[in-house]
Amino acid sequence: MTTQDRRERVLITGGGAGIGAATAERCRADGYEPIVIDRVVDHVPGGIQADLSNPAETARALEQALAGGPITRLVNNVGVVVPAEAEAQTLEQFDLAYALNLRCSLQCMQALLPGMKAAGFGRIVNMSSRAALGKDLRTAYSATKAGLIGMTRVWALELGEFGITANAIGPGPIRTELFDRANPPDAPRTQAIINAVPVKRVGTPEDVAHATAYLLDARSGFVTGQILYVCGGMTVGVAGV
Repeated sequence: MTTQDRRERVLITGGGAGIGAATAERCRADGYEPIVIDRVVDHVPGGIQADLSNPAETARALEQALAGGPITRLVNNVGVVVPAEAEAQTLEQFDLAYALNLRCSLQCMQALLPGMKAAGFGRIVNMSSRAALGKDLRTAYSATKAGLIGMTRVWALELGEFGITANAIGPGPIRTELFDRANPPDAPRTQAIINAVPVKRVGTPEDVAHATAYLLDARSGFVTGQILYVCGGMTVGVAGV
């Protein structure tokens, strides 16, 4: 395998469904080889099964992924939402959110970093959320997704000299299976969500995958340390300029 071939591999955590699956499909269409790590990968070609909330399982999965050579593109997509009012958010829920939404991203970056530095090239995309700006019932989720933005900015500053960029994406409401279960299409609450979106629809996993593809592209090397909100305009007037 040549160095150029190795640069075409993309590691995607939580790539078995939803946004992660759409990102993997987009990567295939763009000519990359997606390497997916998730809890359920029976339907994913070459998928690696692991509970990414567990550091030891994560390390094993990363070792397996890197057995085929360095990987210079990373999408830290895996995450968990544990809704609760602030006074009811348990420490166990917070620890789970930290493990999947934050710690796993650091562990994956550190595992892939030597290969990126050796290649003088790397693309890191961290999947944050519009909820990082604040959202009710999201103490653990908002805190960890905001933390992911902070880590992204630090990585951009530290890794830029090696040809490595680090950016984050902040999805708004995205129509996944989980979203549809929580928000039935004919429910008033669902319509209220749609009405709050300037483009008057919820997003699709493909919308997020398209944004991710741009940040993974070799031609995006002058964009780093940024957060791209894919939210139909919901963050206008909320996010800082």
